Amino acid sequence: MKHYSDLEYLRLSKGQKIGYKIGSFFTGIPGAIGHFFKNIGGAIKQGAQAVGNEFKDIGSTFANGDWKTKVSFFIMGFGNIARGQVLRGLMFLLFEVVFIGYMVLAGAHWMAMLPSLGKVGPSSEYNAILDTYTTVYNDNSFKILLYGVLTMFFIIAFIYTWRVNVKQNQIAEKILKSGKKLKSGKDDLKSLVDDQFHKTLLALPLTGILVFTVMPIVFMILVAFTNYDGSHNGYTNNLFTWVGLDNFNTLLSWSAGSGGGQSYSATFGEILAWTLIWAFLATFTNYFLGMGVAMMINKKGIRLKKMWRTILVMTVAIPQFISLLYVSKMFARNGLINLSLMNLGWIKQPLPFWENPMWARVSVIVINIWIGIPFLMLITTGILMNIPADLYESARIDGANAWQQYTKITLPYMLFITGPYLLTSFTGNMNNFNVIYLLTGGAPTNPAASGAAGSVGYTDLLITWLFKITTGADSQYYLASVVGIMVFVVVAFISLVVYNVLPSIKNEEDFQ
Repeated sequence: MKHYSDLEYLRLSKGQKIGYKIGSFFTGIPGAIGHFFKNIGGAIKQGAQAVGNEFKDIGSTFANGDWKTKVSFFIMGFGNIARGQVLRGLMFLLFEVVFIGYMVLAGAHWMAMLPSLGKVGPSSEYNAILDTYTTVYNDNSFKILLYGVLTMFFIIAFIYTWRVNVKQNQIAEKILKSGKKLKSGKDDLKSLVDDQFHKTLLALPLTGILVFTVMPIVFMILVAFTNYDGSHNGYTNNLFTWVGLDNFNTLLSWSAGSGGGQSYSATFGEILAWTLIWAFLATFTNYFLGMGVAMMINKKGIRLKKMWRTILVMTVAIPQFISLLYVSKMFARNGLINLSLMNLGWIKQPLPFWENPMWARVSVIVINIWIGIPFLMLITTGILMNIPADLYESARIDGANAWQQYTKITLPYMLFITGPYLLTSFTGNMNNFNVIYLLTGGAPTNPAASGAAGSVGYTDLLITWLFKITTGADSQYYLASVVGIMVFVVVAFISLVVYNVLPSIKNEEDFQ
């Protein structure tokens, strides 16, 4: 695509300028993707260099350190205790004792069982006391995978703590050689509420994120490489095992599913396409219409502004669970909307709001506008009030009409401020479970996708399809995990590409 200079761009017509901007955006995507992968390559290279430097530093510390430092390589905290930092040394030593005890008593067992995920499943044995055969539960694949992941994180934490221990000995040795005094245990405690207070505050939240966010994500990713489902739950039924990339091959395969119909790959592509269309329309219809409502309420001469804002805010206060279920019943075949239209004589037959695929998709988008406009009105109202009135006054003096003022002043300012919000709103709408599930439940059913897992419907998003895969007697948790990974890949890719082309990021100084 031809690149215009600033002077050449000013000579273009309005249509040419719009076409040039759209073309520049799409032609810039390959470059952004290339830049993204280049950054990944650079990060991998830097990471490898950092690891290499760490190993060199560890070797140098052992070779050049005194005997206290050398002993600390095997007995954590020994060097600190020997140099008078008793509290710090005892903390290192206690962590090592706990780690060794855990690995001996349980950790080694879970790590040894992790490659197989269990060897002996539930069996039936004769109970002489009860004079009947009873089920004996042996290995538990789910517990093996869970505790295996926990053990791996514990090992990583130990390696990191060991490295800190070595680094602390290196620093302490240098301080003593320089003639300075080391911090005592009392000084360490004071620093935790003084210069190191940020670490004290962040310790608990970071631990929570690690335990309740990172580890479950790792567990979910590993499930994608197993055959964990309703008939292989790892304990009461059969054990589940590692299957490699078979589940990814199933999802991306073009062969028909077990029940006939279209392939998993076609089903996934169809749901993904609708998810992207839904996310785009749900984001930008709410954005522009919410902005329009805010501009109308803020316009000079409008009376009872507080009342209009209060009415819109009240719709936000009502829980979506209640409002969406009620609206779903209103638009049903025998609901209030169809009955009212038929009583008025405007229609002879009920409108297929939830029975026809196109009607259902349009209906959920329109209803989502009703849900989203009040929230966007609140956001944009505050931003509109911060646009300097002098800009509009100058524009009117120069002869700009209302549309020109909107496109040249209001919209650029709004897009600059709310660019990151639009991105997060788009990704949020891709995972908007409430609206789709409470309104349609994914209906109407897509008969062509009957061979895929779950009862796939025309309004199903990837997130609602994932929910259906994990419910019922034939739950396919492994496939749900694969779908979850694919959702993450798509959302992460879109987010990274769009984030790098947002004017809020590229031209941060423009609206200073």
